[in-house]
Amino acid sequence: MLEVNTHSENGKGTIELIGELDTTSSVEFEKSLDGFLDDLTDLTIDMKKLDYITSAGLRVLLYIEQTMEDQGEMRVINVCEDVMDVFEVSGFSEVLNIQ
Repeated sequence: MLEVNTHSENGKGTIELIGELDTTSSVEFEKSLDGFLDDLTDLTIDMKKLDYITSAGLRVLLYIEQTMEDQGEMRVINVCEDVMDVFEVSGFSEVLNIQ
């Protein structure tokens, strides 16, 4: 189960992920982004409450990263140890701006 909270104002956006980003929830997560990224020049993804991520979740993050690469800046913050392990094994720790 994944809860997604989004907020945007003046070109800056935040996405807060709570729960598990797996095969099922990644589809809904990607749908929830429809139009959200359009006018953003700065995006922060807060993973403080994200406990788990699968390759399907990584695919959505890659989509966001590629979109934001053309528009501005993106960072990922508050990554827990388990999710960071997945980022390191998959090479995403080299792709994403993790703070």
